Amino acid sequence: MVPHLTTALTGPLLELERKFLDSSPQIEHWLRGQWQEYTPPFYSSCDLRNSGFKLAPVDTNLFPGGFNNLNPAFLPLCVQAAMSAIEKFCPEARSLLLIPENHTRNQFYLQNVAQLVDILRQTGLNIRLGSMLPEIDKPTPIELPNGQSLLLEPLVRNGNRLGVAGFEPCAILLNNDLSAGIPAILQNLHEQVVLPPLHAGWAVRRKSNHFAAYDQVANDFAKEIGIDPWRINPAFSVCRSINFHERQGEECLAANVAAVLDIVKEKYKEYGIDETPYVVVKADAGTYGMGVMTVRDADEVIALNRKQRNKMSVVKEGLEVSEVLIQEGVHSFETLNEAVAEPVIYMIDRYVVGGFYRVHTGRGKDENLNAPGMHFEPLAFDTGCNLPDYRCGNPDSPPNRFYAYGVVGRLACLAAAVELDRTAPEND
Repeated sequence: MVPHLTTALTGPLLELERKFLDSSPQIEHWLRGQWQEYTPPFYSSCDLRNSGFKLAPVDTNLFPGGFNNLNPAFLPLCVQAAMSAIEKFCPEARSLLLIPENHTRNQFYLQNVAQLVDILRQTGLNIRLGSMLPEIDKPTPIELPNGQSLLLEPLVRNGNRLGVAGFEPCAILLNNDLSAGIPAILQNLHEQVVLPPLHAGWAVRRKSNHFAAYDQVANDFAKEIGIDPWRINPAFSVCRSINFHERQGEECLAANVAAVLDIVKEKYKEYGIDETPYVVVKADAGTYGMGVMTVRDADEVIALNRKQRNKMSVVKEGLEVSEVLIQEGVHSFETLNEAVAEPVIYMIDRYVVGGFYRVHTGRGKDENLNAPGMHFEPLAFDTGCNLPDYRCGNPDSPPNRFYAYGVVGRLACLAAAVELDRTAPEND
């Protein structure tokens, strides 16, 4: 089952998908060359929006938490990709410590952790789960609704090495985005590879750095295959001194909103697109769809009421928002049973290992589909993103649409690799 593209603008999308299909040998060769220059993150996920005239990433997550939403048929692909990643970062590894988020009550997230454990065990690694939660002071079993169970253990630091009781791993895999900061227990470890690196966490990472890197990647890629980079790249800007409570930085925000809207209006005019341009204002650091709002006019950010200012001022772990990304909004014209659907691409190393749609009944085509308290139904892709059907006459058939998703997802992954390379501290 593939969401229906509910737009009259399928012509431009078909044209873009056809271009990807016709250029696939060139695309794959170009990407291979890029991966010789940059090291992909251990894993990543990418939220895409498909408007029919534009297919673009709107967020890239370096601590993906939805492996349980993937089609089980893609498990062998995940295991193979994880083997490749492990051989790259720590070829001698026999044991790995997985550090999850502190969501012991979030059953969906814990099923993701269980799926990750399954994938990693099948690569031939001994896996243990170490928790940063203070209340986990002894091995604590957690039962999952699907009959599986996890054993969370307290972290143990011995000098410059980290593990759990009786277990000193070769490598440490974070599935915790470090929104609350980099704890001392993870710092200055000796001869233990930490994946992703600490500067990939939200204590240091900024979305604006990622999209600056994506800008470069999209421009180079578009030049390579002969397309307008705007077709795969959302325009953006950034404001660095915002205080929503104090109404500080509103002028900067309004000016940047107006500037991005002007760029989008020009592009809509160029392509004859009869849609209302909008931007998404989001915290430059952070995740879980917190600190996000949709804006259609610069005046809207001057007149925020107290409730809106409160919503925008704090993200995960109660952190204050002082920097915001102003990103071109990409309408989502994919729907399933009249509900908006947003594709999410999952990658391990440089390989697309599957994906799913977030299907929302209560959100519009120009709203954030990853918001706190919002219920979405995952719909796993039933075919891979790496096997286009060249013989099919329809470039929007499921294998070919998913191939287009996979291409843009890999561009976002490459941008994350460029971003991590640019922002790496010398001693990391």
